[in-house]
Amino acid sequence: MNENDINIVITDREGVIHDVIAPTDMSINLMELIKIHELENDGTIGICGGMNMCASCQCYIESQHNIIPKSDDEEAMLSEALYLQSNSRLACQIPITIDLDNLKIKIAPES
Repeated sequence: MNENDINIVITDREGVIHDVIAPTDMSINLMELIKIHELENDGTIGICGGMNMCASCQCYIESQHNIIPKSDDEEAMLSEALYLQSNSRLACQIPITIDLDNLKIKIAPES
């Protein structure tokens, strides 16, 4: 782990908890992090490639972190998602930044 890395705790769809090291200097988002670590089956998350055009990367924010606000487009996409909760976000819309150290998320069930 280097000075640009943070820790993120991700609970997958099976309920398994993963402590993941996330680089803050590579301009990736949470959805890409999930895919890099192969925490879900390929083709079940990030189907649109992170373009905010599906809700396959919906996750639940389970810790108190200052995350960038939802855009109108993200709100619209989430409004069509199954298993929506008040803490739902699209992982593709959350860039990995130093502010997210020790973030806890749970991946929403597959739609």
